[in-house]
Amino acid sequence: MAVSRTSALPVPNTKYLIVLAALVLSACGKGGQAPAPGGGGGMPPAEVGVITVTTGEVGLVNELPGRLEASRVAQVRARAAGIVQKRLFREGSDVRQGQPLFTIDSAPYAAAQAGAQATLARAQANLGQASALAERYKPLVEANAISKQEYANAVAAQKAAEAEVAAGRAAVQTAGINLNYASVTAPISGRIGRALVTEGALVGQGEATPLAMIQQTNPMYVNFTQSASDVLKLRSALAQGKIKRATGVDGALVRVVLEDGTEYPQPGKLLFSDLSVDPTSGQITLRAEVPNANGVLLPGLYVRVRLEQAKAGNAVLLPQQAVTRTPQGDSVMIVGADGKVSPRTIKVGSEQAGQWVVMDGLKAGEQVMVDGFQKLRPGAAVKPVPWSPPRAPGSVAAPASSPASGAAAPASAASVPAAAKS
Repeated sequence: MAVSRTSALPVPNTKYLIVLAALVLSACGKGGQAPAPGGGGGMPPAEVGVITVTTGEVGLVNELPGRLEASRVAQVRARAAGIVQKRLFREGSDVRQGQPLFTIDSAPYAAAQAGAQATLARAQANLGQASALAERYKPLVEANAISKQEYANAVAAQKAAEAEVAAGRAAVQTAGINLNYASVTAPISGRIGRALVTEGALVGQGEATPLAMIQQTNPMYVNFTQSASDVLKLRSALAQGKIKRATGVDGALVRVVLEDGTEYPQPGKLLFSDLSVDPTSGQITLRAEVPNANGVLLPGLYVRVRLEQAKAGNAVLLPQQAVTRTPQGDSVMIVGADGKVSPRTIKVGSEQAGQWVVMDGLKAGEQVMVDGFQKLRPGAAVKPVPWSPPRAPGSVAAPASSPASGAAAPASAASVPAAAKS
């Protein structure tokens, strides 16, 4: 019978295992021992970005939807019936008032004018004969050589001849007007569009046929709407002295923002606001005039209008990320002198370039937390550091230690006065 041999592992010494375990526990105790309370090895306060509040005069700007419109529009129509003979302008060009645009066959109107002139000449000849007869009868009726009835008939004939002359002159003037209508001129100065008729077209039969359209695009009108409730709030705040009227052109500064987000360089002036409210939308229509010498603005273009209607004193501009907006109210986090963070209820007005205009709730010198909310711990103090807005994508800052760069380090938002940010 075969006996199988099993290789047995050597049994370790018990004392060796006890010493090894003691060494491991000792090493763990040195590396993972918790710091004693109040010792110098505690966690440092978390750094958070803050803005030091500076108050100043801030313009209250509303951004409203609008649409551009030509300041003057005239539709060129044919006022004389006939065949179009020539087109005297280039489509899409600028024309001046009184410039000839079309010529219509004028032969019938020239003939009518000649006939009216002939009728006038005959009436003038009859007037001369009637006047001479009345002058000859005057001394004869005084000498009782003719009857008074004959003299009265001669005077009446003279007056009838004068009336015929007046009617003839009016007919000549009418014929001249119709003849001038055969040459169609521009009623206003501006840019003319495409011609709506071609040579050989019969126009003016029964109605004034449209021939072309002229639009005056310098200056341009921009029509925009504003909520009636916002207008009433603004008027109430002005009456209570909380804000003051803007000192721009006609009391309001108007800026136009194009569809691509760029701002039109030339400001406009507010012309008027409508006296009535649209019952379907609750909006009030306003109109502004914007210069357009270079022709960048086009009629019918959709734009955004930035309207500064008033200025608020002792207001503050804060980045939107610093303000928490809820249906219950708006609030910010204030960092106190002891490093403790506490919430503060504020009153927010309008929005300007990604910042909120804070009307009430903050004092100059207070530190408002902008960044580092995820680092807050209950009851823990924080270390406030000046916050600076993030750089635009693709921008490269020059090293602060490079004296040859000639550029200073970017200023934080805390060092920029609130009034200057507006």
